[in-house]
Amino acid sequence: MLAIRLARFGAKKKPTYRVVVIEKDRARNSRSVEVVGHYNPVAKPAEIHLNRERIDYWMKNGAQPSDTVTRLLKTAPAEAPAIA
Repeated sequence: MLAIRLARFGAKKKPTYRVVVIEKDRARNSRSVEVVGHYNPVAKPAEIHLNRERIDYWMKNGAQPSDTVTRLLKTAPAEAPAIA
């Protein structure tokens, strides 16, 4: 079963997180299926960048978001698509 959860990165006492799609029984920082965003709680205000299209895709295919990712999805503003 797949989960959408946070993987911790960054320096000591300066955490940054990647929002990843990963097998539910894997370790926190092990190899993920896909990185779908990142979160920096240290920045003022906190930076949240989520690829909503990919998150919706994985949720439709059975991935379960963690409680923290669910909270981030509710609070993060919708980003405009990048213009190439």
